[in-house]
Amino acid sequence: MFPQFKTILVATDFSQTSEHALEYARALATSFGGTLHLLHVVPDPVIASAWSEAYAYDLTALGERLRLDAERQLAEKAQTIRDVAVTTEALVGRPAAIIALTAAERGADLIVMGTHGRSGVTHFFMGSVAERVVRSAPCPVLTVRERAFGNDRLQHAELRTAKA
Repeated sequence: MFPQFKTILVATDFSQTSEHALEYARALATSFGGTLHLLHVVPDPVIASAWSEAYAYDLTALGERLRLDAERQLAEKAQTIRDVAVTTEALVGRPAAIIALTAAERGADLIVMGTHGRSGVTHFFMGSVAERVVRSAPCPVLTVRERAFGNDRLQHAELRTAKA
């Protein structure tokens, strides 16, 4: 049986690569008659920082301000998508864990996200959110790299969608 991608979770960090991933997700949602759930996870500033607990309140407030700003950006992005039903959500926490958990809670059939393709020392220190999502996701994960977008694969996907 061929998989049906009815609920597609799109994890975004608002980068150009995430924009490309959204275009892939949008083409798939159109092809399958699916919906998109746009998700941004603000890394928890309390967890991410090495600061003492004395600053925890200020960091918690910072996380909430960043989450509200992300909600605004997601709402603006959703308004530009008219051909597919879209929901949005901004959360604070550990990005890979929150993405996988949200996919499970929303019953996602597919997660689509960009990957920056870091390697070497940068990958060692920063890790890869996409890699951690692939390892823990409850469904398939489609990762989109900046380099992969330069070719005409997306245009072919859009053409097939238009013909359907």
